[in-house]
Amino acid sequence: MATLRYHILGTLSVTRDERPVAVTAGRDRVVLAMMLLNPGRIVSLGELTEAIWGADPPATARGQVQTCVSRLRRSLPVDAIMTDPAGYGIRVEPGELDSQRFLALVDTARSASGAEVARAAYREALDLWRGPACAEIDASAVRQAAAMLDERRAVAHEDAMDLELAAGRARELLGELAALVDRFPLRERLRGQLMLALFQSGRRADALAEFRRARDVLRDELGIEPGRELQDLHRDILADAAPEVLVAAPAMPANGAIRCLPRTISDFTGRTEQVDRLIAGIGTAEPAGPVVAVLDGMAGSGKTTLALHVATLIGDRFPDGHLFVDLKGHSEQAPVDPAAALLVLLRQLGHSAEEIPPDPVERVGFWRTQVAGRRLLIVLDNAATSAQIADLLPTTPGSLALVTGRRRLAGLDGIQLESLPVLAHDEAMALLERIVGERVRADPEAAAEVVRRCGALPLAVRLAGARLAHRPRWRVSDLLRRLGESALPELAAEDRTVAGAFTLTYRQLPAPLQRVFRLLGVHPGVTVDDLAVAALAGLSLDEARDALDELVDVHLLEEPERGVYRMHDLIREYAGMLAADLPGPDRHAALTGVLDLELHALIAAVASSHHDVLNRDLGWPRPARPDLPAALDDPYARLERVRPGLAAFVDAAAAAGHFGYAWRIPRAAWQPLFFRGYMDDIRDLHQRAMEGVGSSGDKAAIATIANYLASAYSRGGEHGPAEEYLLLAIRLRRELGEAGAIATSYGNLGTIYQSQGRFAEAIEAIRTSRRIVARRRMQTSSAGPLGTLAEVLGRLGRYDEALHYARLRLFAVIEHEEDGPLALAMLLLQRLKYACGLIGVDTAHRYVDVARRLAVRSGSRSIMADLHNDRARLFRDTGRYADACAEHRRALDIAVRMRDTRHESEFSHDLATTLHRAGDVPGARAMYERSLRLATAGQMAYSIARAQAGLAACLDPGDPEAANLRARAAGLFRQIGIDCDPAEVERGWSGDD
Repeated sequence: MATLRYHILGTLSVTRDERPVAVTAGRDRVVLAMMLLNPGRIVSLGELTEAIWGADPPATARGQVQTCVSRLRRSLPVDAIMTDPAGYGIRVEPGELDSQRFLALVDTARSASGAEVARAAYREALDLWRGPACAEIDASAVRQAAAMLDERRAVAHEDAMDLELAAGRARELLGELAALVDRFPLRERLRGQLMLALFQSGRRADALAEFRRARDVLRDELGIEPGRELQDLHRDILADAAPEVLVAAPAMPANGAIRCLPRTISDFTGRTEQVDRLIAGIGTAEPAGPVVAVLDGMAGSGKTTLALHVATLIGDRFPDGHLFVDLKGHSEQAPVDPAAALLVLLRQLGHSAEEIPPDPVERVGFWRTQVAGRRLLIVLDNAATSAQIADLLPTTPGSLALVTGRRRLAGLDGIQLESLPVLAHDEAMALLERIVGERVRADPEAAAEVVRRCGALPLAVRLAGARLAHRPRWRVSDLLRRLGESALPELAAEDRTVAGAFTLTYRQLPAPLQRVFRLLGVHPGVTVDDLAVAALAGLSLDEARDALDELVDVHLLEEPERGVYRMHDLIREYAGMLAADLPGPDRHAALTGVLDLELHALIAAVASSHHDVLNRDLGWPRPARPDLPAALDDPYARLERVRPGLAAFVDAAAAAGHFGYAWRIPRAAWQPLFFRGYMDDIRDLHQRAMEGVGSSGDKAAIATIANYLASAYSRGGEHGPAEEYLLLAIRLRRELGEAGAIATSYGNLGTIYQSQGRFAEAIEAIRTSRRIVARRRMQTSSAGPLGTLAEVLGRLGRYDEALHYARLRLFAVIEHEEDGPLALAMLLLQRLKYACGLIGVDTAHRYVDVARRLAVRSGSRSIMADLHNDRARLFRDTGRYADACAEHRRALDIAVRMRDTRHESEFSHDLATTLHRAGDVPGARAMYERSLRLATAGQMAYSIARAQAGLAACLDPGDPEAANLRARAAGLFRQIGIDCDPAEVERGWSGDD
């Protein structure tokens, strides 16, 4: 008959006739471990699913567990696995499971009548162990159950050592005891046994040194002094009279006051709102139960410091004891097991190790008994999970638990939650000043920049301050220079570093989540969303959302608005450092995925009437991940969010050699940015693109960027550079033989000529554009040149022709049903009809109202500016001067914010005319002068002439200066092609009587 053996005292394994039985699947091993840790008992499906997936099992969890059990049945004896409606269990015969043999041998040792029998049983029991129970399985439920066995092993070691020491084997035990103390540094009984063995071996000085090491460890780790039995042993060794065995006794403080909190810092600064809120919440809590306040936040945010500060402020409310335990949820060591944490807390209450039950379940009961009726303050620092602290929380009304952790402890109910942000700027400055002193006050600008480079993170500010405090000859500006472009390496003091704090959090992430976090260091932007993470890491959207939620829970990301995520500046720098170590192909693939997503997200925000031209310029690109652009809820809202960071995408693309994305992203962004008036963004993006691809030899790319860069220069009144860029685009397009693109550039050239008052050239450029389209029988949806042509003809007084082209423009935009272009077409038609008397003021107002509804939906700031100005002119014509001035100023404010010099000049002129009609001649003159100054700087002849005519009207008719201005205006108008009195020009186009 085959001999089956199950091994869980170390790594999990199964053997049959001493040959390994393969159980390799990770989930199968978790299920088997849970059953072997509970032999003969049915383990519920809930316990099994939680062990495998934690608190968020998939909908298919039951079926997947059944699959695991089916695979195990094929590897184990037929009747080994028990099935029950509630779950599964394992049937183990005597001698098959090493943990059962261990417990039986320990019972034999403890009940043995002779020391030799007991020693032999202990040795046999301890020899079964090959490492921590189920050592390789990380599942939380497995680790908690395995911890019970690990604790029993430690107690068995201690009992066995007592017997060995009593048998006079001190010298032989020294190596083994030293190893055990290294493994269990907080077990005072083992420390005492090592001290006794050293003393009995004639090494009295080493025994005393061991006591000092024990005291240092207990103080540093737990904030407590050694227990009375260890202190008594130390005293006896000093007196050269150590007992043969250790005697356990409670270690209650002599005065009955239990105060185990670590030292608080004297320069605690800020956090006034959080402190007040915490204290208020603690004071107003229901008396029916204890208060649990949880402080979470990113590494270095000062959670422990705040908890200890609050504990100090309200400590007198809890007279029965102040306890503290570091649960090491984010440290170089493994998180403290709940049973071990209870041991620490009970030792702080004065109980000896021998009094405390070794069984974890019994220990929980003992703890609850000991704290019942006491008003305790307990600080549970650095918690890893809700499960870790569930049994540690006090149950008595009037008690308080202050819990800190980097992970959000979503599994706790009925808590007072305080998530710590970084410090406010003023608080961070105050903290730096408290640490450094007058040097901060002497150089406030440099200090403010240091705080900014630290991201107002308390730990970073403290470490920066420490560097200055220990270098009295440094100025704050010296530290600022040291921080340079990369602050993280400089934010260190001895073994405390900001990067080290982040590393502890990072290392505890599962491997897939570590990968996502590192890849976020590749992302060029400041904010990300689920689409970006999916593109970056090659994940599905559901997987990306899960990853983002996990990173938010451990405070490596924050979610300032729903679905939008960002990193603290220092964490982004840390992620970038990790990303730099990724293989080149991984970084390349991640960046390509993100750039492709951003390109097609921008394309989705482009008006459909512009799609033909856009796709022609871009080469009709197709997304690498069609599912991502298709999932966009609101492309326009996303554009507004990512707009400030688009330059980083262009720079990243150029730096990585992705020149195709370096110019295509600005090109795709042009139309939505232009219609929303973001001229500075257009100029910056296209200028960066030109620098990136200018030396590449890609004529099509250079021509495209030049064409759209011209629009930003033109709106800013810099018509010379705008014309040069358009002529460059036309020359390159001719070399490439791209007629459609040539037609587009000629249309844009016509707009620039119109702005400069070069009306004849404008008409010719636009007609050239239309001839190219007609000759090649191309389909074009660009209605912009039609509007420019209509406006030029209207200013020349050729209203029949102007109305013809204005109606053509309206028909062209109606086809696409787009709000912005339709609003512009309505406004232009209204101006022309009103100027030539086809409609009156009331009808013109109706046109403007319809256009306004369309413009509001489109989100275009430039169209809103035109609307305000058109409404102002209509108000002026009915004598409503106050309303007219208010509307003019709204239009002017938008033009100024958009840096739209052309329209700022025109709106200033129209406001001046209204002020003049209202009798405010000085105000009118000032605005005419402003219009003239802007028009002159932009070489806009038509606007110059209008401003000169307006200034002349503000002077006495007999004033020589008035005559001079009228003559100069008339001369300019004749050059433009308008041969009439300047005042008539003003009345005709603006609608004046």
